[in-house]
Amino acid sequence: MTTPSTRIRPVKAPPTALILRAAGTNCEAETARALEQAGAAARILHLNRLVAAPQELTGARLLVIPGGFSFGDDVAAGRLFAARLRQDLYAPLAEHVQRGGFVLGICNGFQVLSELGLLEGFPREPERRSLALIDNTSNHYECRWVHLRTERCQATWLPAGIWPCPVAHGEGRIALAPGALERLEAAGQIALRYVTASGGVPTYPELPNGSTAAIAGLCDPTGRVIGLMPHPERNVAPWHHPQWTRLSGRSEGEGLAFFRALVAAAGS
Repeated sequence: MTTPSTRIRPVKAPPTALILRAAGTNCEAETARALEQAGAAARILHLNRLVAAPQELTGARLLVIPGGFSFGDDVAAGRLFAARLRQDLYAPLAEHVQRGGFVLGICNGFQVLSELGLLEGFPREPERRSLALIDNTSNHYECRWVHLRTERCQATWLPAGIWPCPVAHGEGRIALAPGALERLEAAGQIALRYVTASGGVPTYPELPNGSTAAIAGLCDPTGRVIGLMPHPERNVAPWHHPQWTRLSGRSEGEGLAFFRALVAAAGS
């Protein structure tokens, strides 16, 4: 007879994270590595494979759309990827979120989520969405390190505080329809903001794209769908930071805490 003190408890399997790539995606490998370091079972999957076998989503706790230039950004950043998802995977994606699954979009992935309307609750008419990611106010590609501050939002799993993270995008400025900012604030959907290193209001280049209200990341009303323009997967090792030799007390990059928190939330 097994007593309570000797009962063997089953080991919980790591949550599965599907990293979805398409033509032009180029950040899938480092995203997979960050997720694996954070405790997930990461698997890179081509968009065509998921379209052919949407049941692949059933066993996944987390779907990630990584950075890059999907389909060459030929029409607009993320638009063709989003159109393909809307056409072929709309129902499986909605079911994934409804059953408690998580979705993460980084940079181009955030652009895809914006175009798809996933952050606004799957609107059937995407042309009626209230947010978009448009050209940076500098009118050129911005590749630099910035600071992010976690805001009080529905994504309560996010680590609190201010942390450094790199950006690399040409269309990262969040533009909102009239009244949308107030709705996002009230619904707790503003997840991350650009700030100065001390937490102050940023101007260029600390605010690299001119985003409305310095928004760097948004979540949906459930807190399980999140998109951000910066690249946390590029700050998981201490030497990823360009000034790492001058920063004491760091055993890892700050982006790893982001992925650990996400994997823990997705696996709970």
